[in-house]
This record gives sequence, C-alpha cells and structure tokens, in this order.
Amino acid sequence: MNIYMTTGTPQFMEKLYHKYENENMYILYGINETLLLHETERKTVFQTPRKYEVVDGLNELQQAGFFTFYHIPVSDEGRPVFEKNILQRLGGMKDQTGLMAYRILRPKKSETYIILFQWTNKRAYDIWKKYDPFAYELEHFSVGVKKDNIFNAATYITTYSGAKQKNNEES
Repeated sequence: MNIYMTTGTPQFMEKLYHKYENENMYILYGINETLLLHETERKTVFQTPRKYEVVDGLNELQQAGFFTFYHIPVSDEGRPVFEKNILQRLGGMKDQTGLMAYRILRPKKSETYIILFQWTNKRAYDIWKKYDPFAYELEHFSVGVKKDNIFNAATYITTYSGAKQKNNEES
C-alpha cells in the first residue's frame, strides 16, 4: 500500500477531492495548509506528490477526527533499526483510548519517515501526549535507539483536522 500527499489551498484541494471521489482520499485541514492524502495500491492521480510506502498500520483512516504527523528524518543506515523499533513500540498502541488509526510511512524519495496518527479529537491526542512516555520518545526521536548515526535532524509535528473548521474551532 502507498500513500501520496499533496498540499494547496482549501478550495483547490476540495475540488481535487471531489473530482476523484471514487479514490481512497482524505482531505485534512491544517492551520497553514490543506493536505490531500491518497491511499492506494495503484498510481496516484496527483501530478507531483510526496510518496510513501505504508510499512504498518492500524484500522482504516476516516474523514473525521484529529490527525498528527510526526516527521522523523532517518539516515539510510538507520532505517532497519528505526523500523524494527517503531514497529515494536506501535504494537502497544492498538488499545490506546481515542486512537482511531495509524500508519508508519517510509519515504520513497526523501529521508523523512512519517508516523501518522488519527485520533477521535484533539483532547484524546493531548491526553496521550501528556501521559504516555512513548509520545515523548517519538517527539524527541529516541525510539528505542541511540541517536548517533540514526537520525539526521529533529522531529517535527504537523496537525490537521479531518473536518473543515469554522471560526477556528478545534475538532
């Protein structure tokens, strides 16, 4: 399975989303951008997408909830160790309250992995982040491995809503 992503204005992403309504796509609204995510075994309909292979996942994504993307730059040499450790750690997330789905995304043309989580709402994510040590490890790229020669840069997080927000409301 592959995931392809593209970003643009809400109007353009919505137009593209509706044009390909038979595809497995999700439109995600962020503070500074709107992201269109295409999950498929086939080629994407996007002209210049960011391309990822799904390494592992839980449940089907839905057009709802709160999404967090952990962007983790991993060296070529560190990929096998990183993947082994992240797979072990995410196995324990299956029963996490408020977690709807997740994907581990291996980049096809870059060094930055994405760990995508879909939560029922922002509150569920905030609770997990506050109380689960794995959330801290993930944010500070120390997922069961020494930092040396594994990670190329700091992790950063982007967040999105699966529903278009009105008046800056949180989902």
